[in-house]
Amino acid sequence: MGRGPRVGAGSKTERAFGGPVTFARPVTRRASMLRAQWQLVLVALKLFFREPAAFGLTVIAPAVLVVMFGASFGNKLGSSPNPGYGFVDLATPALATIIIGTAAFMGIPPNTATARELRILRRYRATPLHPVLYVVADVIAYLVVAVVGMALLVLTAKLIFGLRFAGSWPALTAAFVLSALSLYAVGYVIASLAPTARVAQAAGLLLFLPMLFLSGATLPRALMPSAIMHVSDYVPLTQVVSLLQGLWVGDSWQQHLRETWVLLIMLVGGVLVSARTFRWE
Repeated sequence: MGRGPRVGAGSKTERAFGGPVTFARPVTRRASMLRAQWQLVLVALKLFFREPAAFGLTVIAPAVLVVMFGASFGNKLGSSPNPGYGFVDLATPALATIIIGTAAFMGIPPNTATARELRILRRYRATPLHPVLYVVADVIAYLVVAVVGMALLVLTAKLIFGLRFAGSWPALTAAFVLSALSLYAVGYVIASLAPTARVAQAAGLLLFLPMLFLSGATLPRALMPSAIMHVSDYVPLTQVVSLLQGLWVGDSWQQHLRETWVLLIMLVGGVLVSARTFRWE
């Protein structure tokens, strides 16, 4: 730890202690907040991994699905709507949206609403830390879980089916984080507007389950009837699937500006609406 200023030579304090006196510099407020933030993230992660259902749906289920799809359709070139890639090659980035969406629509709304009903959020406001830091800790924890789930999904597909990847990992990672934050923002809107935890859970399920089938996260959109494909163009999860699949096969960001802008609007709009409607009690 750095040393603070020295008391002037010859002062009464120095004479009393028989020599130069220095004082330890106090811990900065920023360092204290960062340490507290890290502790909150660890607590949120521990709570998540103690719930087998949440862990299974978010981390394990996508890897299981990619094994099922690979066993059913294989991963030979031409087994997907894109002749240059196999079925698993395109299913993997699509299944990544399940990792994000599970937390956004089945985790954040009921968990946040339950914390409000149990007056946990109210107690947060009585602590020295800013209440928003607790929300930030939850978001970071969900992102960490999403990265773990994505890593397991990719590793499973690579080891079993020889997964192909032609894109840029930094670009894909940025798109993954953007997609996660955008959908999490929508999840907090649901949590803010829902009067009870049961309503929040029902609303999240009603939004998420249809999007799983309409977005291409499970069934390739190329196999859908034209009318269904037209409807799916306006589904938020479709933007995530399109962006991740495009970057996975080597597309540039410029080829997916529409999806990027939609996700950015969802993120900014979700944050603004949540900030105005979020209830701590």
